[in-house]
Amino acid sequence: MSIFLDTLAGKKTERPPVWFMRQAGRVLPSYMKLKEQYSFWEMMQNPKTAAEVTLLPIHDLGTDAAILFSDILVIPYAMGMGLEFTNQGPKFDVPLTELEHPLENLNPDPQKLQYIYNVIDEVLVKKPKEIPLIGFCGGPLTVLLYMLQGLSNKQHFPDAIKFIYRNKETTKKLISTVTELSITYAKGQIKHGIDTFQLFETHAGLIPAELYNELFIPAVKKIRNSVKKEGIPFIFFPKGFGTGIQLINESICDFYSVDWQTPLTDAINYLPDNVGIQGNIDPRLLYASQDRIEEELRKLVPLHNETNKWILNLGHGFLPDTPYNNAKFLVDWIKKTKW
Repeated sequence: MSIFLDTLAGKKTERPPVWFMRQAGRVLPSYMKLKEQYSFWEMMQNPKTAAEVTLLPIHDLGTDAAILFSDILVIPYAMGMGLEFTNQGPKFDVPLTELEHPLENLNPDPQKLQYIYNVIDEVLVKKPKEIPLIGFCGGPLTVLLYMLQGLSNKQHFPDAIKFIYRNKETTKKLISTVTELSITYAKGQIKHGIDTFQLFETHAGLIPAELYNELFIPAVKKIRNSVKKEGIPFIFFPKGFGTGIQLINESICDFYSVDWQTPLTDAINYLPDNVGIQGNIDPRLLYASQDRIEEELRKLVPLHNETNKWILNLGHGFLPDTPYNNAKFLVDWIKKTKW
């Protein structure tokens, strides 16, 4: 049995399960060796290599679940937007804000996602039976921000957010287009054998919670409903959502992934009992000494008795220069500690 899937089902477990966002990547020495041989695109599009990267954290860190090695921007790529992964981050050839009629330039082609399903097939052949596979896609706001802005080195996406405020009706149509292909993508992942699905809304905090609720929560619910119809648990990670947590209920997600700005005790108090919690270790804690890491982890132990539905994770992804030994120490400590 899987401690991760048991926790998703609300079963009492001896400890919280643990996995990390961005775990299949730069924190691992084994990944950095592969990166010397392949570009990011090459790793993603080669099923054998992408499956190997997906499973590296299982072997190197001992996490309780694997997450598909892919990227949130495969959706706009499958819509015909030219995408390049540079050393400064992803970049689109033509941002939608530069087009007079942005909708007319999108041509969704689900076949462009087939290589990802091939990766899932390869992972299922190679992974240990007791290790579940998490599938994912980007949240509608986050994906749209990249599509509108065109690049990631302007972290607050100023041009994209101006567009959203100035072009509300066009924004709604763009959200609908992104959502429909995201649903197709989620269903494709489920058909090929993922065990649970996470929606990464990395930039939820860039607009007011009220505006997010108006424009984007309906899209989140549509994706959630499509996933639930297939019998798969749905995790929602809206980073920076803050007091928007009060809007969350079971119609939006089964588990709510909490960033490091929101204390887990507050999340427990705000969320209804039928919504589980994931998170929320500050990724920067892993720069500290192992004694300090252990000191902070011990503060979390009582929480395991407060809820059966808690998955231990970071409040966002691993940072690029996170010490591998500290990441491994964290997993080992969770597994050996008496909860």
